[in-house]
Amino acid sequence: MLNNFNFSTVLNVRINEINYGGHLGNDSFLSLFQEGRLRYLKQFGWSELTIGEETSLIMSQAHINFKAEAFWGESLKILVRITKMDKIRFTFEYQIESADNEKKIVATGYTNMVGFDYRKKKVRKLPEKFVNKISEYENMG
Repeated sequence: MLNNFNFSTVLNVRINEINYGGHLGNDSFLSLFQEGRLRYLKQFGWSELTIGEETSLIMSQAHINFKAEAFWGESLKILVRITKMDKIRFTFEYQIESADNEKKIVATGYTNMVGFDYRKKKVRKLPEKFVNKISEYENMG
């Protein structure tokens, strides 16, 4: 179990996310991560397309650790935080747990995100305002 998440949101498992095994399909986890990530950014007025100074985000890596099954209609709590930030990149970490039983960890994972200019198709430095706000929110000191 990961600790010290300042942000969480709840999502329900939808029928189209159920696979032939009768549980949440592995292909749905990145979508759950993305929805959690978008809601995290939205609290600051940002999105993946704009975190300030014409800077967007692009994913460079994703990793998922599957821990337990989840089923149709189940409420899942998506915990999200940012760690390991430098001038151009940072890591989103995620923990998905049952909203009704926080001891049931469904998955953990991370995505590495890079500042990006989609017009120029080039990596871009993260805006100072973004770095400062996230550092404060996540107590990166």
